[in-house]
Amino acid sequence: MNKRHLFSRRDFVKASIASLATITLVPRHVLGGPGFTPPSEVLTRAVIGTGGMGMGHVKEINTACKLLAVCDVDSEHLDTALKAAGPDAKGYRDFREVLARKDIDIVHIPTPPHWHALISIAAAKAGKDIWCEKPMSRTIGEGEAVVAAIDKYQRIFRINTWFRFEGNFYGMGTRVKPIKKIVMNGLLGWPLKVTLGAPTGFDWKLGEWAGRTNLVEQPVPPNLDYDFWLGPAPHKPYHPHRVHQHFRGYWDYDGGGLGDMGQHYIDPVQYILGKDNESPIEIESEAPKQDLDAVSTFRRIRFKYADGCEIILDGAGEDKDASFISGPKGKLGKNLESDIPNLEDKVAGLKDPEPQLTDFVEAVKTRKKFALNEINAHRSCTLVNLAKTAWQTGRVLHFDPVKQRFIDDENANSYIHQPMRGPWKI
Repeated sequence: MNKRHLFSRRDFVKASIASLATITLVPRHVLGGPGFTPPSEVLTRAVIGTGGMGMGHVKEINTACKLLAVCDVDSEHLDTALKAAGPDAKGYRDFREVLARKDIDIVHIPTPPHWHALISIAAAKAGKDIWCEKPMSRTIGEGEAVVAAIDKYQRIFRINTWFRFEGNFYGMGTRVKPIKKIVMNGLLGWPLKVTLGAPTGFDWKLGEWAGRTNLVEQPVPPNLDYDFWLGPAPHKPYHPHRVHQHFRGYWDYDGGGLGDMGQHYIDPVQYILGKDNESPIEIESEAPKQDLDAVSTFRRIRFKYADGCEIILDGAGEDKDASFISGPKGKLGKNLESDIPNLEDKVAGLKDPEPQLTDFVEAVKTRKKFALNEINAHRSCTLVNLAKTAWQTGRVLHFDPVKQRFIDDENANSYIHQPMRGPWKI
């Protein structure tokens, strides 16, 4: 072997060792593997609306997602969000600039509800997948438009309520899964009556989210673009009680405690009863006459389905002896307390519900529907919007669950498609 070949071989061996050393020094998060996500698989996201609820979305920790943008019409909110968002995030005032970015995969929408549908639809058109706060829409018509846009542009949608598949269901002191098993296996019989009120573990927060009827116009603070905050809502003189933490108390933006807690409470009930593709046929409200602007309280709202099932929203907490669910074969209350002997032992042997895809990142990557998507979320939000309409009109309403329109009631139907202030439109 001549020296030339010897040196070449030695150089090759040295180069190989050096190359191997270089490979072994590459961080695991770059290569991937169990517990590590390579950059090519990291999704990117933006948060539009960075107030109280929005900061929870900003601080969402998920190694499979990278936050690139935060957006708010209040410069103080935006500054706070930028400090928490990390060095890769850029701030925006106009959500349309965020949607124009080609490098963002997922858009979070924790704005006030009067913006939910408009931004969801715009995000779908822009090719983004959507994580939207509850309630999904402020009107039934807006919800229909969101469903159509998600279908047209083939996006993945999640509404941000989770009790049908995760966590204890408020004052019930138990997860939803065993309740679903009890109902779907017929232990309580049929039809069923569900009561949601303080005695059964569900506080409607009606006083907390009531509006005011005596607002006096105040100067708009320099940090807030109030006209943009209003967006599609009618122009009303500025007062701090209209915006930020208090907006739920005004019909233009939400629906009081019902708007705040309704989809959290009602969606799991819809799932428990197997009503993800249905709506009630009759809605009745007992409440004081409502102001046209400010939301107040309701005593009781009743939904009735075609099969006789009922959902009662006990706003006044008057149903002291009510069970969470009652049926012809038994009752079920907090912590699975029941008049059915040995119920918990029976539940253990029952058939489980169908599995659900509860990982939003997996849903985005596989293009499979998330457990709480635009279709079932629209139905549970429709319950909220039906209740709001009965509450505002103050009478019994009859509803066609297929056409999703009120029967022979032009006034009630006027709440389905409400006018938007230009230039905003669905």
